Amino acid sequence: MTLANFWAAALALSLLLYVVLDGFDLGVGILFGFARDEGERRMMQATIAPTWDGNETWLVLAGTTLFAAFPAVYALLLSAFYLPLCLMLGALILRGVAFEFRHNAGPRMRRVWDLGFAGGSFVAAFVQGVTVGALVHGLPVGADGRYAGAGTLGWLSPFALLCGVGLCFGYTLLGATWLVLKCRGEFRERCYRLLPGLLVGALAFLACAFWYALRVDLQVMHRWVDRPWLAVFPAIGLLAGAVMLAGMRRRRDAWPFAAAVTTFIAAFATLAASFLPYMVPFSITIEEAAAPESSLRFFFWGAGAFVLPLILLYTITIYAVFKGKVDPAAGYH
Repeated sequence: MTLANFWAAALALSLLLYVVLDGFDLGVGILFGFARDEGERRMMQATIAPTWDGNETWLVLAGTTLFAAFPAVYALLLSAFYLPLCLMLGALILRGVAFEFRHNAGPRMRRVWDLGFAGGSFVAAFVQGVTVGALVHGLPVGADGRYAGAGTLGWLSPFALLCGVGLCFGYTLLGATWLVLKCRGEFRERCYRLLPGLLVGALAFLACAFWYALRVDLQVMHRWVDRPWLAVFPAIGLLAGAVMLAGMRRRRDAWPFAAAVTTFIAAFATLAASFLPYMVPFSITIEEAAAPESSLRFFFWGAGAFVLPLILLYTITIYAVFKGKVDPAAGYH
């Protein structure tokens, strides 16, 4: 394996862990806006309080890897998505501030911070989905490897907006399964009742996205003809959906969350396998985007050999320490 391929794999791992781990955080945040009372809101906060800030570390690591190992792609994506990325970062900052400030706020300001937490979660999820949808739809890239879109929103399309809505459904489903896993009592049962509707919403998005991709003949669909083995990943997703339904029926709390995580992994693997060997589909390959070998080697001995394993160890440790159900009377602080 070359260093370029190693960093491409490390980038994929960082993005996958961010999507899965911060995905349920954002899903809980979206559901936070529909909580019935302060007791439910405190319980929801307690389920993500030990892990939410650590989960976002994977986004920082992904951005750092892209900047250091694939500067051409970093420059292209920042040129294309400058506005949505700023919007996403602003939403994540608002979400983090609201998460901390609502605890010490009075009743009136607490409602403001609650709205900030739920709204920031929704905006961040929606922007991430729109960005992925724009990449799948295809970015206009010039012969010099630079973004060649028409204006600030040259990447925007109905498919990108559809993906934004779909990821919100997916994250909310993931968040609801996390609450089922971590909570007890009536609130747990209420989360169980949310799962069927959220699952239908996510499946409806997938059906609409597939129909749109066929209708406009997206280039990514041609990969399914060239690589029929890609059908393995959707099959895994369908099997995970069946496990989720079985878990709902039998009230096996761990099954829905495990199934939702498996579905996200299958979807991520589908996109990654469809795009390879491209970093920007279908314009810039991994080898074309990679930094000089000396830079990749220097970056490896710092981030690859030390930082990446350390963050991975921290993530495993924190989830092992804080496993199990939360106390219904628990608060964040």
